[in-house]
Amino acid sequence: MAKRDYYEVLGVSRNASADELKKAYRKVAMKHHPDRNPGDRKAEDKFKEASEAFEVLGDQEKRSRYDQFGHAADSMGSGMGGFSAGGGSGFGDVFGDIFSEFFSTSGGSASRGERGSDLQYNMEISFDEAVFGSSKEIDVPRMETCDSCSGLGAESEKDIKICGSCGGTGQQRVQQGFFSVATTCSSCSGRGKTISNPCKSCHGRTRVSRTKRIRVNIPAGVSSGSRIKLTGEGEHGANGGSSGDLYIVLNVKDHAIFERDGADIFCEVPVSFAQTALGTDLEVPTLEGQARLKIPAGTQTHKIFRLKNQGIAHLRGGGRGDLHVRVVVETPTKLSTRQKEILKEFDDCCDDESNPIRDKFVKSIKNLFS
Repeated sequence: MAKRDYYEVLGVSRNASADELKKAYRKVAMKHHPDRNPGDRKAEDKFKEASEAFEVLGDQEKRSRYDQFGHAADSMGSGMGGFSAGGGSGFGDVFGDIFSEFFSTSGGSASRGERGSDLQYNMEISFDEAVFGSSKEIDVPRMETCDSCSGLGAESEKDIKICGSCGGTGQQRVQQGFFSVATTCSSCSGRGKTISNPCKSCHGRTRVSRTKRIRVNIPAGVSSGSRIKLTGEGEHGANGGSSGDLYIVLNVKDHAIFERDGADIFCEVPVSFAQTALGTDLEVPTLEGQARLKIPAGTQTHKIFRLKNQGIAHLRGGGRGDLHVRVVVETPTKLSTRQKEILKEFDDCCDDESNPIRDKFVKSIKNLFS
């Protein structure tokens, strides 16, 4: 089968720049790399084809000869039939980038620490604890460094040996045709060392499962969904790696009286018909006790009064929200005969001026059907 044009293989124009060639080769090589397509002969052939194309086009001298003679330049002693990672084309750099992307998390150096996992704890708190802040203690199960071996995983340092298979790198290179592939060492599982006498407490795992009691300070003004980050209180890292973090996710219980909207709070206060008709002073609940609220004569049901700075403190400072009080007129029930007589007498003596809202509604209905 005749060789495909190298520019066609990489999917670039014949006047492509060196950077465009590198980007194009990297894209094709990543797509068809054998590690991403295990056992796929077709993908392996395309990977080899792209590598050969870039080895030629990535070298200015070889590219010039290819542009002039095409594939016939292979037989002119130019040495273009294969490639070497140390050539002047930049092939080694691009090939190295591909390997670093594939194997940056596949084992690596045995001395590299592994960061501990982050943990999440869901905590339920009361409405008051969210409003005023609080301090609570929780028990957190997590993986901690083994005290018996101080994280060695062995009974003593003498029981730890450099892995003979990978030489302590945690990786093994396998030759596949004209390129090599790095894989995690099967003998040491990428740790770069072997243990002849594992620690009896952690059994060589370097960490053990424990429960730690941690105090959590809850700032005033938090709400459901708020997260508190405790740095370093997650699981301990392995091989000397840093600890993860602990995230406290809060869920605030409902309050018996107040409803919350951001830093503002709302409550409903039942009042009698006489109180709203004649006006009165009410004692209304607040977060810190009671406050006096003046209800003007003629106040209608569902009227909302605002008490400034009687709400919740803003989480990031800047004062407090407001308390919104909604008055709800309560209709009397289980009336006595005398009470019914009084109400009937009162209703008979009321005129349109006494009930302007009702009068306006009646007139609107008449206009609608007239």
